[in-house]
Amino acid sequence: MRGQFTLEFWRDGDWYVGRLLEVPGVFSQGETMEELRENIQDAYNVMVIQDRSPAPPAAERQPMELEV
Repeated sequence: MRGQFTLEFWRDGDWYVGRLLEVPGVFSQGETMEELRENIQDAYNVMVIQDRSPAPPAAERQPMELEV
């Protein structure tokens, strides 16, 4: 499955630094734009797609309201 995202990027010295605007927490850097794109893909995979291990059997859940 493919999705369309907005890569916001800037130069920080010799590095390209970027983030995906639609997915908070997905950011990375690279020495080239190509490397930045590859690293952003990896960061997305880790933050969004990666399988998570299940919680321990004793884990509890409860609703929580956050100020946003």
